[in-house]
Amino acid sequence: MKLVFAGTPEVAVPALDALLASGRHEVAAVVTRPDAPAGRGRRLVASPVAERAEEAGIEVLKPAKPKDPEFLERLREIGPDCCPVVAYGALLPRVALDVPAYGWVNLHFSLLPAWRGAAPVQHSIMAGDEITGASTFLIEEGLDSGPVYGTVTEEIRATDTSGDLLTRLAFAGAGLLAATMDGIEDGTLKAVPQPAEGISLAPKVTVEDAHIDWNAPALRVDRVVRGCTPAPGAWTTFRGERLKLIQVATVPDRTDLAPGHIAAGKNNVHVGTGSYGVELLWVQAQGKKPMRAADWARGVRITEGERLGG
Repeated sequence: MKLVFAGTPEVAVPALDALLASGRHEVAAVVTRPDAPAGRGRRLVASPVAERAEEAGIEVLKPAKPKDPEFLERLREIGPDCCPVVAYGALLPRVALDVPAYGWVNLHFSLLPAWRGAAPVQHSIMAGDEITGASTFLIEEGLDSGPVYGTVTEEIRATDTSGDLLTRLAFAGAGLLAATMDGIEDGTLKAVPQPAEGISLAPKVTVEDAHIDWNAPALRVDRVVRGCTPAPGAWTTFRGERLKLIQVATVPDRTDLAPGHIAAGKNNVHVGTGSYGVELLWVQAQGKKPMRAADWARGVRITEGERLGG
């Protein structure tokens, strides 16, 4: 089939690579978000998908909005049979959805209908799910509500951050998306409507969502830290300044600390929660680089009775 691939961040690149390597399909063009400012100089930088497409010699389309007349005209000129999508980052209007004969097929990083929305991986970790996965589905005008072509499952490991899990899902999902294109082309794959039960939503995780509540149980603290790593980054406050929490571990036998209270030893830093303690492993103070929590504690000279989030 002739394809137009839509995607923007690094997590979409494995899927583009899988389609380029499939040998069965022609990726005629790529649709991605416009160049965005990055770095200290705020220089405009192309998206990872745009960079990969340019390396491969593929036409790159960067509409400000996918309803722009110039973009729609070019899309019709290309005449794709299908448009596979991975984390494109913009809503597709009906006028665009109607262009390819087989529609736009999205690779979504959850087992639909669970975790519909922008941040399925973060929410699955924060909710304590043991299994997640990826789904390919036909895009409709509803939020991730279209019929599903296929799924692949992935175990959530006890130490997984959202970055770890998303990396694995990106590669597993790339194979699923390529197989879905194959099945659509040869007619062996039909989309199945999502069940009405089991729907959950995964809106974008905000900075406030990443604020640690030390009155919550230790398992919840650990899940929020892992789910918000690398972005937006879990955080608390210490002496009135923000402290980013990069990695923690639960300490079930530490039950003597009140929520938020700190016990700094020679080689460890424990903090009380609503259940039992957690150990801070890696932190990042405001304006500083990431460091081991024990090194941070020695540097700030924690005194008895001090707490986080005060």
